Amino acid sequence: MDTLSLLQHYWWFLIALLGALLVFLMFVQGGQALLYRLGRSEEERNLIVNSLGRKWELTFTTLVTFGGAFFASFPLFYSTSFGGAVYVWMAILLCFVLQAVAYEYRRKPSNVFGERTFDVFLMINGILGPLLIGTAVGTLFTGAEFTVDRLNLTEQGGAAVISQWSSPWHGLEAVADWRNVLLGVSVTLLTLTLACQYLINDVDDETLRQRARSLMRRTGPVFVVLFVVWLVALLVSDGATADAAGRISMEPHKYLHNLLEMPCVAAVLLVGVVAVLWSIRLGWSGRRSAIWFGGVGTVLTVLTLLLTAGWNQTAYYPSLSDLQSSLTIANSSSSLFTLRVMAWVSLFIPFVVAYIWYVWRALNRRPLTRDELHEGGHQY
Repeated sequence: MDTLSLLQHYWWFLIALLGALLVFLMFVQGGQALLYRLGRSEEERNLIVNSLGRKWELTFTTLVTFGGAFFASFPLFYSTSFGGAVYVWMAILLCFVLQAVAYEYRRKPSNVFGERTFDVFLMINGILGPLLIGTAVGTLFTGAEFTVDRLNLTEQGGAAVISQWSSPWHGLEAVADWRNVLLGVSVTLLTLTLACQYLINDVDDETLRQRARSLMRRTGPVFVVLFVVWLVALLVSDGATADAAGRISMEPHKYLHNLLEMPCVAAVLLVGVVAVLWSIRLGWSGRRSAIWFGGVGTVLTVLTLLLTAGWNQTAYYPSLSDLQSSLTIANSSSSLFTLRVMAWVSLFIPFVVAYIWYVWRALNRRPLTRDELHEGGHQY
């Protein structure tokens, strides 16, 4: 493996890791979606919002970092998907803008719209955020309607456009493939389950904990069933693969072959799935440690699935309009110089992770109680 190929694989791993962390941190969205299901009174809803408010900026920051890393390392994907599937990505952006506005103004003294309006904003973000992101990520496996023509760079005059979107729906056509929708629903149910686990850990209120345990008895099994159906559908489906010359062709059971040819990735996937299942079992028992098993399991599972999508000469963004336009980590990455410089910058990532861990532990040193809502200070 030459230096360029090594850096391409390295940066795909980092992007996969950021994506995995994002899915875990979307427990914030899950909690927002359950705001009125778990919180039966204004005090209980304030307790939930202030618990989630400690972490919502981590989710938002991870989403922005995920997009920025994609732009820097694989700019052709960024320009193709973010520029073509514009309706989907604008809807996702709007959802997260609503979230930021809600947390900022929900309990401001000059709030003329009332808390309920911003509660609705939080619920919209909580439901549509994971659903849209999960559906969009599904297209990394099922493909999208676009074409890529690098010869456009040689055209004189005007702005050169390498990629073109082939559908007038600009990304909304993803819902036509049931596998994309199934993944979106699965991610949404996962965030609901993780939210219940997080609230059991972070809120010192027996009433809310009992409701979270009861709700997880329904969301957990449904999530497992839907995810297994999606995973089986993925393993038996065809995938786009690139040969040594870069020519794309369809390979039966490509993603199954990827796991068989990358046994370490398959082993990590198994560990991740088992950890998530164990976290659900712990959550049913009301154990505060459930969120840690759920978080680690989620990160490992999503990480391996994204590695399966991009490694082993796999086209991580298949084109349904022109197979040869499909994107791989080899034909869509930045230059060797750019990847090398960013690789040095990425050495600071462990320090950032350590800081996030420190802040997390500082904020979660003790569970949140109802009494803290009446002590003054910043309230969401």
